[in-house]
Amino acid sequence: MKSQPGNFFEDFRLGATFAHATPRTITSGDVAVSQALYGARFAVQSSDVFARALGYPRAPVDDLLVFNVVFGKSVPDISLNAVANLGYAACRFLAPVYPGDTLDARSEILGLRENSNGKTGVVHVRTRGFNQAGTPVLDYVRWVMVRKRDARARVVEAPPPPQPAAVEPQALAQACPPLTIAAYDFALAGSAYRFDDYAVGERIDHVDGVTVEEAEHQMAARLYQNTARVHFNQHTESAGRFGRRLVYGGHVIAIARALSFNGLGNAFHVAAINGGRHVAPLFAGRTVYAWSEVLAKAQLPRRGDVGALRLRTVATSDQPCADFPGATDSGASPAVVLDLDYWVLMPR
Repeated sequence: MKSQPGNFFEDFRLGATFAHATPRTITSGDVAVSQALYGARFAVQSSDVFARALGYPRAPVDDLLVFNVVFGKSVPDISLNAVANLGYAACRFLAPVYPGDTLDARSEILGLRENSNGKTGVVHVRTRGFNQAGTPVLDYVRWVMVRKRDARARVVEAPPPPQPAAVEPQALAQACPPLTIAAYDFALAGSAYRFDDYAVGERIDHVDGVTVEEAEHQMAARLYQNTARVHFNQHTESAGRFGRRLVYGGHVIAIARALSFNGLGNAFHVAAINGGRHVAPLFAGRTVYAWSEVLAKAQLPRRGDVGALRLRTVATSDQPCADFPGATDSGASPAVVLDLDYWVLMPR
């Protein structure tokens, strides 16, 4: 059989490595489609003129477009038979990506744990993305629940190595080059708030909501060449746990990030993702809202141009966030679909 059904849980082995197929050249067309899907308004990624004034050669590609493209490369080998992607850790954005750059990805299996039902297991994997020069641009760990082909198959389990609670601030400076921050036009950026205007413990309701359409979330997954069946095949998913297709988790993260512009308009780079959970599935027809809390602030070594905010962003389904649902325990609010802990860079 020349077609590939994808790997099931019992096919994985600790330490196995994958060089994922189909390198992807990021074009201005990809950037435009991403903009149409999410409507992100961060000025550095929206304007070549704005970006050049700061010292970039041109507007860099949105960080989450990079993340989702690299993630998509790994799907045919890692999560084609996934039930759900569960979480992330130790994610670092290592270098800017520009239109015209070509990305490829490689993964290593870090841990395996079979679920008690005997039908699925959790795979822990580290994925790295590289540009055409072999320069690392992204490095992250994720864990994903994968179906077994045969419930009777025996699997050698292996606990994953511990991950840090957060990426250390000194590792964040690589996310962007040194900038001429005096040229940063706050009026054109759409927000007057700088690094020093935010306080630890502050919560921000991002106010707006976005309803997820069936065609849009499938288009997004296709943009990333993410082939996981749970996002596309209603014929098979109608008999599954939820009875319908799941919205890809990276789509939810990108929506929440775009919504965060209202209140965090100068948080122009995602530098790292410390950890994150898809608390509950999201389905087409639901409306996503989001709020954020400032968890910490950090000044970066030898960087007087930008500081780092550690944020917790919570996204909800069909519930506005004026009362900050899930503020104490995301699991206590049935509306919460995403709980994301990450670092952003912001002008000082």
